[in-house]
Amino acid sequence: MTQPYIVAKVADVPEGAHLIVEVRGRSLGIFNVRGRYYALPNACFHQNGPLCAGAVSGTVTAGPETNWQRAWGREGEIIVCPWHALEFDIPSGQCLAYPNRKLPTWEVQIHGDELAVLM
Repeated sequence: MTQPYIVAKVADVPEGAHLIVEVRGRSLGIFNVRGRYYALPNACFHQNGPLCAGAVSGTVTAGPETNWQRAWGREGEIIVCPWHALEFDIPSGQCLAYPNRKLPTWEVQIHGDELAVLM
């Protein structure tokens, strides 16, 4: 059964920021992407690097919306592992380089002025 674990004050994670917390023996990154909160493990699946110590950024995209030209996009939605630069989509945990690999994610709820992770 999942239950909420208070991890921080809402004010501790302003828009565009993130922090690393410990919940039930796990190190997690709590992210605020345009007012929505997400939780990812602080461990990259490639050599267990400290993923959430990395920079939040965007990424280069190319598709029909850019007429297949490279363009910078998704600013503030991508976490870059500081060890080997693997990029992950913060909302989904999806690895951009390996479409068949995805990190687990946890729901983050707002309880008054506090953030809680459901685990």
